[in-house]
Amino acid sequence: MSTAREEILRRVRRATRDVPEGERPEDVAVERGYRKEDDAPREEVVARFAERVAEYKAEVRRVKEADLPEAIGENLKERAIERLIVPPGLPEEWLPGGVEVLRDDEERRLTNEELDRSDGALTGCSLGIAQTGTIVLDAGEAQGRRALTLLPDYHLCVVREDQVVGLVPEAFARLEETVKGEGRAVTFISGPSATSDIELNRVEGVHGPRTLEVLISG
Repeated sequence: MSTAREEILRRVRRATRDVPEGERPEDVAVERGYRKEDDAPREEVVARFAERVAEYKAEVRRVKEADLPEAIGENLKERAIERLIVPPGLPEEWLPGGVEVLRDDEERRLTNEELDRSDGALTGCSLGIAQTGTIVLDAGEAQGRRALTLLPDYHLCVVREDQVVGLVPEAFARLEETVKGEGRAVTFISGPSATSDIELNRVEGVHGPRTLEVLISG
């Protein structure tokens, strides 16, 4: 272990030996010739996001904002969700009847055991990225801390159309203040949790929910 560490550090020192001691990353201009904004029509961007989220084996549905509470209730009923985790700031009108709501807030944080015993979590999000079909959580309002969407086996996420951006650089630009200014944790979700073993057998639910459902509201 020690030998490997020293070898890595030796290679780093060798690769950076011509860098002046006082030089900072911002002192060196880096060419960034990639696209920073998507100029496609808004409807096309949202449709692309829905399509690519579905490619990751997530269930995706577009609903009108007025129909969102009903759609949430339908999804939860179909999955037989009885114990539902909700983060601080989740709109009250999103909460359906007939389920036990487990609130996680500063007054009482749910234990890992309680999160694991729940049937699922309902959250909003920070952003959706059409280019990659990725949902971004930044621990903000209606999202909660990371554990809420990592331990339960089911995650129902609401994405508003105005939260969808076209390209990854657009998402990073919007997240800059969240990361640098507030230091909040950021989670990128591309479909349900899945991995493959050495024989390429797909295994779901290893480090997150086995089932991801997305409602795009607008």
